[in-house]
Amino acid sequence: MTTQPPALLIAGHGTRDEAGAEAFRDFVKELGRRHPELPVAGGFIELSPPPLGEAVTELVERGVRRFAAVPLMLVSAGHAKGDIPAALAREKERHPGVTYTYGRPLGPHPALLRVLERRLDDTLGDTPREDVTVLLVGRGSTDPDANAEVCKAARLLWEGRGYAGVETAFVSLAAPDVPSGLDRVARLGARRVVVLPYFLFTGILPERVRRQTEEWAAAHPETEVRSADVIGPEPELLDLVMERYAEAVAGDLRMNCDSCVYRIALPGFEDKVGLPQQPHFHPDDDGHDHGHGHGHHHGGHTHSHAH
Repeated sequence: MTTQPPALLIAGHGTRDEAGAEAFRDFVKELGRRHPELPVAGGFIELSPPPLGEAVTELVERGVRRFAAVPLMLVSAGHAKGDIPAALAREKERHPGVTYTYGRPLGPHPALLRVLERRLDDTLGDTPREDVTVLLVGRGSTDPDANAEVCKAARLLWEGRGYAGVETAFVSLAAPDVPSGLDRVARLGARRVVVLPYFLFTGILPERVRRQTEEWAAAHPETEVRSADVIGPEPELLDLVMERYAEAVAGDLRMNCDSCVYRIALPGFEDKVGLPQQPHFHPDDDGHDHGHGHGHHHGGHTHSHAH
């Protein structure tokens, strides 16, 4: 008898925007249609139905004992790090005998960078990229690591694609906000700017980004400003969720390998893929003693100098 693969539980932020909530629910349905072999359900942490707990109950009622939870979020902030694990722990108590693994957030992944690039192309038409500065606008968080992830996505989007620059701003909780971000790129000499929302689906926050962009543009006619669209339910996003699911099921929760030039063909760095990683020695390291058993011990860890 073949054992059924673990079910897929999609965890969303939640939004007060009905169109945004509907986009999430449609996305979950589409995943289920594409993967009839898997029970798939999705729910929100807050603000919109269905709640995550209801999605777990739905799976349990369908006979599910094991599931993998994937946060449908671009960055790992308080929700992905705290709220979802807490909610899942509560569900485990509520449904004895159920086990789960927890996947990692989606970005910054080369597949999503390709979609962002497409959104820019849709907006730019024939405008040469070297004339364009991109302002990537993230949700914004009180978690510095989450904000840093948006900067990382911006840097990866810039690498090898030929834009004049890619800068970052945030729509809430972190500086610079959208108007300040636009002021900043103008001071850096940007003449043509595309504001690119780093959001999966439409919602109150992406709409706020668009509105603030329009207001700033009206007050600064000397700068050409355009707004790009959100990522949306693209095939790349559907595939990426399944990649995160597969990692969670396999227990393969890696470090930041998605954007590693030795694993992934990033624009302009394609020649590095698959290169063997040679040990290299840092001249400022102390005491290289490479005899057996004489590694540097710090708190029980032996550091190897291979990368």
